[in-house]
Amino acid sequence: MMVRIMSLLPGIVGLACAIVLIASLVGYYPDESRMEIPIVPCSDDDAVGCQVGMTGEDLSVPPAFMLLDIDLEVEWEEPGRSWLAVVDAAAADECPPDSNGLTACTEEDLAEYIVTGGSDADGSLIFEVGPGGYRFITAGKDGSTLDTQLVVLSTSVHLNNYFEIALAIVTVLLLAGAGEMAFPVRVLWKRFRDA
Repeated sequence: MMVRIMSLLPGIVGLACAIVLIASLVGYYPDESRMEIPIVPCSDDDAVGCQVGMTGEDLSVPPAFMLLDIDLEVEWEEPGRSWLAVVDAAAADECPPDSNGLTACTEEDLAEYIVTGGSDADGSLIFEVGPGGYRFITAGKDGSTLDTQLVVLSTSVHLNNYFEIALAIVTVLLLAGAGEMAFPVRVLWKRFRDA
C-alpha cells in the first residue's frame, strides 16, 4: 500500500510533464501587434545610396531561450517602397545610429550583419529568435518618399524540438515507473496466471 502512495509522486510529475509537452505542441500565439515605424526616404539623386535607420537599443535574448523556438513574423505594407531587416547587434558598432535612429550607412554596408530580411524580402520576414543581441533596420528604396509604414508583428512560441523529445521520453518513463510501482506487472501476471 505504501508503494502505491509513493507512486503518486512520479505520476504527478509525469502528468505535469505531459501537460507542458501538450502545451508546447499546441504553442503560444500572442495577439498581433501593429505599429507605425519611421522610414528613411531615399531620393533618386542620392549618390551614396539609401541611408538606413536602426533601433536605438539592442534586443538582448538570454542563453536560456535556446530551450524555446520563437518565430517572430514581421509584415509591412509597402515592400515596393521600403524594406526591413534584423541585424546582429554588432552592426551598431560599425554604423551607430544617432538620436533619431539614422545611420550613415547603406544596406550594402550592413550586408554582413543581416540575419533575415533586407531589400529582397517581399513584404515579410520570419526571425527565428535565438540567444544573442539584435537590432532592427529599415530604409526606403530608390526614389521612395515614404516616411512611415504600418508593420504587423506576429509571434509563435514552442519548446525547442530536442527539448520536446527529451520531455516526451521523461514523461513516458515517469508514467511507466509510476504505473509499475502502483501495479507491478509481474504481480498482475501472476494473478492472471493463477486465475
